Amino acid sequence: MGSLATPLLIVVFAAAAGATWIAGVALSKTTDALDVRLGFGEALGGIVLLAVAGSLPELAITISAASSGHLGLAAGNLIGGIAVQTMVLVVCDAVAGPRNSLTFLAGALTPVLEALLVVLVVSGVLMGALLRPSIAIGGVVSPASLAIVALWVTGVYVIDRARKEKRWTVTMPGSRRGRLSHREPMPAKPHPYAGSSTVRVAAIFGAACAITLAAGVALEVTGNTLADRAGINGVIFGATVLAAATALPEISSGVAAVRLGDNALALGDIFGGNAFQVCLFLVADLIAGSPVLPSAGGLNSWVASLGVALTAIYAMGIIVRRQRCFLRLGADSWVAIVVFGLGIAGLIALAY
Repeated sequence: MGSLATPLLIVVFAAAAGATWIAGVALSKTTDALDVRLGFGEALGGIVLLAVAGSLPELAITISAASSGHLGLAAGNLIGGIAVQTMVLVVCDAVAGPRNSLTFLAGALTPVLEALLVVLVVSGVLMGALLRPSIAIGGVVSPASLAIVALWVTGVYVIDRARKEKRWTVTMPGSRRGRLSHREPMPAKPHPYAGSSTVRVAAIFGAACAITLAAGVALEVTGNTLADRAGINGVIFGATVLAAATALPEISSGVAAVRLGDNALALGDIFGGNAFQVCLFLVADLIAGSPVLPSAGGLNSWVASLGVALTAIYAMGIIVRRQRCFLRLGADSWVAIVVFGLGIAGLIALAY
């Protein structure tokens, strides 16, 4: 696609982003339907499958960028995606308003555990970026990439146990938490594709996967070319524009969850997706044939820290529970907007 004119590249990029949105919505609904029908979420293998399904755009971009040697773009998309996708909660907060903030309505502490898992795995990213490439396992896989996956698996197990075996009770007056898991029945309406056969749902799921993967490759190829032509740093482009394009399905599914009253689930889905996303560094290592984390650099460390800060803001918001909104947003969302703006400004200042 490098031979295409810039306006045509922009059209292709926008079309790929639109395809990611549409396929992501179908993927979210079919994943929910298959989860309920086949009980995927009851086992660790099912949880991995559901996490992969939600991160297909990032997976496609990671594979495409790593295979073409654009390691900065791959790392920037994975790490920067945490900050951008956390900002999806601002949109969810606006939908939950105008009287009560999203974190006030959540009424559960499980999302806080998921937020802490994000902090743990991103800590692994920051430490892994400091390791020398020479200590990579077989010269290919960074020990940090394996450690991140191990942390995520352990964290998912702990969170699942905490959800099933409550050892404490919390009262949150005025909350409307909704479901804590996609496996719980929807009180307002039946699960997606309730009238369709499992074979049809699986076929739609497969088609959505294929479209998402193809769109992700198109986003990476056109995005990298556009960034080069505009003189934009690959890390900055991956952490902002590209991450925003791949966050479109999260916006759709998050807004849908809030409208259903699943306020805690909307928070948990964002944090859970962010925690899994950095596990894809293991895939990036295997595709690139060398450890990707050591090449992340200072810009990605900055973006990773920004993602942790935004995650902490919303985790604190769940505990503090400020009720009132200003212009449909809770206090935590306004703080997140300011911090995100300063973080992106700092990223640009560091790059140039």
